[in-house]
Amino acid sequence: MVRNLEGTHGLYFEATLQLRDVSEEVIEFAEEEIERLKLHVAKVVNLKNGRDYFLSDNTLTRRIGKNLQSKFGGKTEESASLWGVKKDREVYRVTVLFRGVNFKKHDFVIYQGEEYQVKILSKDIMLQNIKTGKKVHVRYKDMKNIKKK
Repeated sequence: MVRNLEGTHGLYFEATLQLRDVSEEVIEFAEEEIERLKLHVAKVVNLKNGRDYFLSDNTLTRRIGKNLQSKFGGKTEESASLWGVKKDREVYRVTVLFRGVNFKKHDFVIYQGEEYQVKILSKDIMLQNIKTGKKVHVRYKDMKNIKKK
């Protein structure tokens, strides 16, 4: 159960979960995780390329980001900013960004002009060349160079 946020109002939040360039399946999974973890949602903002959730717990929001990354691949980034001081303790707000990919494990893609199959989506993307069998690791920051076939 989410801890009692004593003395706060309904718009209080500690973390922001940002979903960008994701499918409806990813949004549904994130919302199921928020419910399962019993996180208080202060606000939801729909954007052209995604959705932002303002949530009550930094640690649990980070966990959702890791769960999204392990289930769907994609790129996860975290940042924190000092929000204030409460009872002589610095309070940070965390932002977890999850950026989806437009391909899945076992999909066929074009990378550097050649055809590959997606083998692994984890810390990076592992592709296997269809003709040569050679495996290549691609960082998520370079995923724009991979086109779904």
